[in-house]
Amino acid sequence: MENAQQKIYVAGHQGMVGSAIVKTLKNKGYKNIVGHSHQELDLTNQLAVNQFFHDEKPDQVYLAAAKVGGIYANNTYPADFIYINLMIESNVIHSAYKYGVKKLLFLGSSCIYPKLSVQPIKEESLLSGHLETTNEPYAIAKIAGIKLCESYNRQYNLDYRSVMPTNLYGLGDNYHSENAHVIPALIRRFHEAKIKKLAFVDIWGSGKPRREFLYVDDMAEASIFVMELNKNIYDTHTKMMQSHLNVGFGSDISILELANIIKQVVGFEGGIKFNSEKPDGAPQKLMDSSLLNHLGWKPKIDLELGLKNTYRDFLMHFA
Repeated sequence: MENAQQKIYVAGHQGMVGSAIVKTLKNKGYKNIVGHSHQELDLTNQLAVNQFFHDEKPDQVYLAAAKVGGIYANNTYPADFIYINLMIESNVIHSAYKYGVKKLLFLGSSCIYPKLSVQPIKEESLLSGHLETTNEPYAIAKIAGIKLCESYNRQYNLDYRSVMPTNLYGLGDNYHSENAHVIPALIRRFHEAKIKKLAFVDIWGSGKPRREFLYVDDMAEASIFVMELNKNIYDTHTKMMQSHLNVGFGSDISILELANIIKQVVGFEGGIKFNSEKPDGAPQKLMDSSLLNHLGWKPKIDLELGLKNTYRDFLMHFA
């Protein structure tokens, strides 16, 4: 493989997505992979990031580092979500340009799209309507990341690409009781309810919203697939699409249906109660990933298998 010896920096290599990318890169024969923990390199610190790129001079960058969380976290810490994510992407993308990084992949989020987007959501829906208010600051930061890559490409003739994953889950997820996304939050709640032999589990919202979920190993495969695409092919498919590609599973599921599957996977025998006084978020988020599918990538891991793998990981590391 001609790129196997290139130095690759994975920002956020200890996170769920970053660690999956590192694992997949190694499985594909890439050997020269660089990663630094937050303690070693604070990506919000412009001077530190500049020094890192000056010293390491990577050939490629996967920008998977971000501050992420569920509805509660986004509602409670909006300033943190917009500031930290803007600083990370601005520092990394500018330093990458400054020190001659040839290729960069920015990982965004499906929340960049308007709350009431036509489903399934196509790439051109970006900036076509109002965002979901519960995570608007995070979404704006991610939109800025897309536009940073697009603008640096236009001005400096670079090859910086963006992928927009749907809701991700899998090994190494964040199971915090308040700040987690829906799948790890539900896994923890059902597990704790099972241990305590509770009669039911409380879940935010009505259970009606529909969400699409993609296993993190599939996301890692998609990220490397997009990074390795011939530039002419990538440019041809993204030229009219705001320079980014959707990455989704291809079908969605209601939160009620999801809760019942997780209940079964965990082995909880009680009931489920939905608190409709709590926010639901967007009514539906299903990505149109037909562009990426047409280019040759498709997911491999279905939801039930992915949830079983994730619960096994939870029991090994967090229970």
